[in-house]
Amino acid sequence: MIQLKTPDELRLMRESAQLVSKTLGMLAKEIKPGVTSNYLDKLGGEYIRDNGGEPAFLGMYGFPKNLCISPNAEVVHGIPNDKPLQDGDILSVDCGVYMNGFYGDHAYSFEVGEVSPEVKKLLKVTKESLYKGIEQCVRGKRIGDISFAIQQHCERHGYGVVRELVGHGLGRKMHEDPQVPNYGRRGSGKVIKDGLVLAIEPMVNLGTERVKFHDDGWTVTTLDMQPSAHFEHDVAVINGKPVLLSTFKYIYDALGIESAEEKPFTFEF
Repeated sequence: MIQLKTPDELRLMRESAQLVSKTLGMLAKEIKPGVTSNYLDKLGGEYIRDNGGEPAFLGMYGFPKNLCISPNAEVVHGIPNDKPLQDGDILSVDCGVYMNGFYGDHAYSFEVGEVSPEVKKLLKVTKESLYKGIEQCVRGKRIGDISFAIQQHCERHGYGVVRELVGHGLGRKMHEDPQVPNYGRRGSGKVIKDGLVLAIEPMVNLGTERVKFHDDGWTVTTLDMQPSAHFEHDVAVINGKPVLLSTFKYIYDALGIESAEEKPFTFEF
C-alpha cells in the first residue's frame, strides 16, 4: 500500500535525507587511494550519530555495517572491509539515516584517483539517467514512465540495466510501496500522486545487465565483473512536480564541482 506524505512529514523526511547528503559530502573528502571502506564506514556512522540520526542500514535485515560500500564490479550492498582503495577504482557509497521517525536513503558513485575514460562515461550516463527518471516523477504519470526513461537513456549508450534490484517508496519504513524498476514500459505501473516519495536509483553496468548474488547474503556483482555505477536521490511529488529531498551539493562542494543539475527540482520548504 502506498503511503502519501503530508507537508509536515515531507519536511521531516527532508531533514533525514539532508543528513545523508551531508554524510556523503563529508566522505567525499576522504575517498582516495589507500583508504579502506571500513575507515569510511566508521567515519560515516560517527557523523550520522553526532548529528542526531541513526545509521539506518546497521542491523537492517542483519546488515553488519553502517554503510553499503561497493567498489568496481560490486553493484550494491557491498560490506565494508580493510582492503585499500586503488587508483582508478570507482566506489558506490549508499547511506541511510533514520531520524525524526523517517528514513533518508541515497547514494553516489565516486571516482578514486584517476579513472579510465570509459568508466567516466558510465558514471556520467548513469547520473544523467537518474535525472531523466526524476523528470518523469510528475502527478498523473506512472511509475513505468520513470523506469522507461532510465532504461532508454542507458541502453542507448550500450549499457546493461540491472533487473533484479530496484528503487522503492520511502518514509517511516526504508522500503515502502511502490517498487521503482530501472526498466519498463511507458504508461505502466502505479499512478504518481502528490505526497509520494520515491528513492530512485539507477544501477547500470558497463557490460551485461546480469548480476551474481554472493554467498555472504549481501554482495551483488556484475556477472562479467565489469564496473557498475549507482546513483540515488530521494524525490517527493509536491504541487504535481518532482522535488529533491536529497542533494549532491555537499559532494560537489567537497570535490570542487559546479553543477546546476538539481535546479529544476528545488522547492522552498
